Formats: sequence, structure tokens, C-alpha cells
Amino acid sequence: MKLKKSIIIAVGSLLCFFICACDKGNNDDGTTPPEDTDLATRSLTRAMEITDNALEAYFTGSGMTMARYYNPYTGQRSNEIGSIWMYTSAIEAVTAILHTLETEKEKGDATRYNAHFNRYEQELMKLYDAADFYLGTFTLTSYTGTNEWTVYGVNRGNSKGGARVEGIENVYDDQMWLIREFLEAYKVTGNQLFLEKAEYLTEYVLDGWDCTFDTNGNEVGGIAWGPGYVTKHACSNGPMISPLVWLHELYKGKNDEITHRYIDAADRRTRKAIQMKKSDYYLLFAEKIYDWQKRSLLRGDGVYDDMMGGCTPGSPQLEQIDGVNYRRGVTCRDRVGPAITYNSGTMLSGAADLHRVTGDDKYRADGAALANASFSYFAKKGVNVADHYTFDISGFRNWFNGVLMRGYVDFYPSYKETNEYIDAFQKNLDYAYERFFYNGLLPTNLLVGWNRDRGKNDTEGMFTFAFAAEYAVLSRYELTK
Repeated sequence: MKLKKSIIIAVGSLLCFFICACDKGNNDDGTTPPEDTDLATRSLTRAMEITDNALEAYFTGSGMTMARYYNPYTGQRSNEIGSIWMYTSAIEAVTAILHTLETEKEKGDATRYNAHFNRYEQELMKLYDAADFYLGTFTLTSYTGTNEWTVYGVNRGNSKGGARVEGIENVYDDQMWLIREFLEAYKVTGNQLFLEKAEYLTEYVLDGWDCTFDTNGNEVGGIAWGPGYVTKHACSNGPMISPLVWLHELYKGKNDEITHRYIDAADRRTRKAIQMKKSDYYLLFAEKIYDWQKRSLLRGDGVYDDMMGGCTPGSPQLEQIDGVNYRRGVTCRDRVGPAITYNSGTMLSGAADLHRVTGDDKYRADGAALANASFSYFAKKGVNVADHYTFDISGFRNWFNGVLMRGYVDFYPSYKETNEYIDAFQKNLDYAYERFFYNGLLPTNLLVGWNRDRGKNDTEGMFTFAFAAEYAVLSRYELTK
């Protein structure tokens, strides 16, 4: 970190500088970290530093119990345990680092790969194994049949496999983010466990696709927030597009098959099942989900709303077809806001991936329009710091904003103009790191810093891991652009 030329330095900033400087010694394995001579190197260094500190700060025990909050000034963890969504953010940070270490090696420097890849792979396996505390088993009647599923609940259970997952105790978007990270883990480690779990959860998620028909004979479409809900959300559709494309790519040119269950369009009631090549099946659903979300939730100003509400029926219901129970189709009338970065970000990544594998220019046109509209809508220049862009960080938006950033990075190969949008995130992270980095963590508000009341600096673990993941993604972007 470089000292400012200003003569007057606030005491808090001075303390922060010395704390940060003390953190930058040798690596845990005794090796000296490489000089941060370029942006890619520096960003990966910071990603690793934040992740290492966060794993120590937020996790306890062999069961990897994750505290939701940690205060770097008091050293206190919260008693509240993080949800599976929050827990997944740690997996995301570690997989992002693994990918960037691999990319750094591919670009000719294997120093950090050799020193750290195995260590982070071990951390990944610990997180994967301990995620079993969120697993539970239940029976679900869907649009095409009744099955028993073992999936991840919102909340951690007392034992592995003992979490509550019935009804509203599990949601489809949580499974989607795990699918994404398990596929990322498979791509970077080659461990078949990750692919098997990702495909199993994918089958569960697609079992929630509303394949009933409306009065005009069109498939209703959309995936509800969870099996216990009827509202259909951007967050329970958009995040699934990219993982489906990745699965399509993994099986392209192979003869592996999967069972596709659907409703006969002729009579709109008979349930059918056919065998399809996995590559075709996964791409089919990637395109269907993308089309549903664009048709249902794209606003006139070019960004995406949050969900479709005003649904009939108003709660999950069953109907009998030829004496067999199935879930009744759900029709939702109202597009409901607000627009948040998460929902535009997943569609941007989806457009990037679909454009790459199909070559269809409609996805490039969609993505370019969405990239421009989303940055115009969500990024406000000079609100907190001159020449920096402020993003809303209320609620969980700090994590949401990272999804948008990744969307810009994903779409960069198709639309180089996103480099300006990506740079805004880099500048904000660097601004915070160089001024506010304290005891291994960044503040929730990157451009304002910590609360002067040191007891009020409880920091969401998922935000900390999101910042680390963003740094790793930005490093890989710099290495490959």
C-alpha cells in the first residue's frame, strides 16, 4: 500500500496502514508473495488475503460452522449462523481463486499455482463436505410426477443430512448457486463428485419448471421461488441459464442421455417422458428459461424486475390427472419490482454464454443493451467519491452487485465496451483496500468506510467473500482480456 503525500493523516487511517502493512509479509507456507507489479497480480493477492482472513474469521470447528457476521474491531462472531446461500459465497471465493491460479499458470507463471492450488483445493473440499449439514430429504409432487429429493435447506441442520427442507425450507435459487459453484469446482479440479452433485441438483431444479399450458396452448413456463411458493422470481430462473449452458458444453459431442419429462401439447394433460441427449436437453432449458425471463420481467428501461406476482392459485395446489396427483400450473399476472443488480447480472451472463455456444446475434444484441442500461440505471457517479461510481448497498445488494460485475466480465468477449463498467468495480475495491482494509477485512461500504462506533461494524460474511471473489474474477479478467 502506498502512503499518501498529504502531511495530515488521520489517526484511524494511520493505524489502518500499519495493520495492513503488517499483514503483507510471507505467505503461510514461508514463500515470499510475488511483487504486485501489475493489476492482475495485485488483485489476486488481495483475493487470497481476504479469503484466508475470512475463512479464519467466520468459520469454526471441523464442521465449518459459518457465523453470519464478524466484527474486525471487536473480534466477535455472531451467534447467528449463515444460511446456505451465505455459505455458498465462501465456495465461490475459493473456486474463483483456483481458476485464477490456474490462469496465471497458463500465462506462464506457475509460482503461486504450485504454492497454493492444493491448499485452496483442500479448503474447497472442506466446504463441500460441511455443506452436508444443510442437506435434507423430502418428497415432492411436481408438474410431472412425485419424487424423493435430497437437497440443500435454507438453514443448517444439527447433523449432516438432517436439515429441514420441506415446503419453504428450501428454495430453487439456493440450489442454482450451488450448481454454479459445483460446476466451477469441477471445471478447475476435475473432481467427478462436483459434476454428479451439480447434475442431480439440476434435475431437481428443472423438475420445478412449470410445463403446464395456458388457455392459448402456450407453455406457461417459469420456476417458482421454491416448491413451497407460487411467485416466479428472476432469482429462481436467471441464475440457472449459465450452468445449463456449461452442462451443454460438457456433454457436447457425447451420447450421454437424460430423461425429459413434459406434458403432451396435444391434450395438455398427458405426462410423457423421452430420452434426450444431455447436450440438447441442457441447451433446450437454458434457452427456455432465458426466453421466459426476458418475456416476463424485462422492463421498458432495459433492466429486469424482481418477480411475477398476482399468481393463481395463490398457494401450491395439486390436481388429479387420470387418478394421479400433479402440481397445478400457476399463472402470474403482475410484474413486480424493484430492479436489482442481481437479476440483470444473471441475464447478462446468460446472454454471454448463449451467444458463445449458439452464435445467435440476438443474445449479443440483448446483452449489449442490458449492459448499457444496467450501468446507466445502477451506477451513480460522484455520490460518495469523485470519479467513482456508487451502487446501492442496502439489504443484500453488496452481493447482488458482484453478480452484475461478473455479468460484465462474462459479456466482455462479446462486447468490449463493458471494460468501462468493470473498471468501476476495480476502482471501488482498490479505493476501499487502500484506505479502509482492517484486520483482514473490507467495510460493507467500500467508498465510505467503517462506522466510527467500532461496535457497529458487524460485517456480513457473504459480503467479505463476495469482495474476495470479485478481486479474483477481476484478476482473471486482466490476465485473459
